[in-house]
Amino acid sequence: MIISFASGKGGTGKTLVATNVAMSLGQGCQFLDCDVEAPNADIFLKPLIISVKSVNVRMPKVLEYKCNACGKCAQACQYKAIVMVKEKVLIFPEQCHSCGACLIACPEDAIIEENRNLGYVESGTCNSNVDFARGILNIGEMRAMPVIMELKSLIQDGRRVVIIDSPPGTACPVVNSVEGSDYCVLVTEPTPFGLSDLKQAVGVLKVMKIPFGVIINRDGIGDGRLEEYCNAEGIKIISRIPYDREIAEIYSNGELLVTASKEWAGYFSNLAEEIVEIAGNEADSNN
Repeated sequence: MIISFASGKGGTGKTLVATNVAMSLGQGCQFLDCDVEAPNADIFLKPLIISVKSVNVRMPKVLEYKCNACGKCAQACQYKAIVMVKEKVLIFPEQCHSCGACLIACPEDAIIEENRNLGYVESGTCNSNVDFARGILNIGEMRAMPVIMELKSLIQDGRRVVIIDSPPGTACPVVNSVEGSDYCVLVTEPTPFGLSDLKQAVGVLKVMKIPFGVIINRDGIGDGRLEEYCNAEGIKIISRIPYDREIAEIYSNGELLVTASKEWAGYFSNLAEEIVEIAGNEADSNN
């Protein structure tokens, strides 16, 4: 069973909920930090990293001694990663999507491909309980999807639960992260910004036909419009986490709520089982 945690808006507490749920599930759980542009679940889970794998993509290289400056490679490139400047081919690696169109278009076979590193995937364990993996996109890179896809290739069959901590927002990295999930938990906050971005996330999940529910974090701030929206749309509110100073202090120290407080350990234990039960019911109803 794959359960993803998304938010729409950044800073809602998505990682807080995802990490504490994962540790509450314990043995048999696998955690993937797909927020490859700014992974931070390791701060709280404190994994022992066992292996590191480089994520590479193919990109073109022009053999100048073969090139006749016909410009057909630049014409074929839909991403403007190749341009002709004074009969010289210029390649912009950050814009290249490794589609191979330039190789096909070149009549002189003057283009070959070489590896280009986008980032890394690290994997290990947390307290010998939860298997952990995260993707790290190199600074300045724009293509998060290859790193996320490499990370998700580590999903292990036979796992009781796979927890995916997705990036914020609703762009391609989020879609790529939650794709294939049996259930998605949207962590939001009762503010105008939280509601606005939640609506966008709900729209994406509906298109993808992934069942979902909402956890309201920092409950007690803002107004009641978020709850009104969920009720009007028939969206299940799984739980509410109060706006609490103790939570902020524990989180700011890089600690898990389940290890710092017996009260919160009990809360997240119940929450984890409830989410798994809801996801299981949704999976059964869809089969």
